[in-house]
Amino acid sequence: MITGIGLDIVELSRIADADARSSKFRERVLTEQELSRYEELQGNRRIEFLAGRFSAKEAYSKANGTGIGPACSFQDIEILPEPGGKPVLYFQGRRVDGFVSITHTKTVAAAQVILLG
Repeated sequence: MITGIGLDIVELSRIADADARSSKFRERVLTEQELSRYEELQGNRRIEFLAGRFSAKEAYSKANGTGIGPACSFQDIEILPEPGGKPVLYFQGRRVDGFVSITHTKTVAAAQVILLG
């Protein structure tokens, strides 16, 4: 049974501006493992990755009904790939029963999360 649906879209330029101002933005949004993946990427792919993770975490927090805040921080949410590349959601270290889809164009990143329970 579906217990939550969340959707988020963000402009890549907004994320690029925040990232250019300070590395603290990416350190606040990305977990240690996600940050390692970010650092392996080059050029625009870094911003696409960061924006996609930002959007997916926002979408999860909406599906969960909390929003980003004390009960659900960016660091509580982690999106890691399976061996084939499929993104998998984790909340506070536990795999989430649900689905996440992340996409981007040249100007925006978007994500949808469906929670099951």
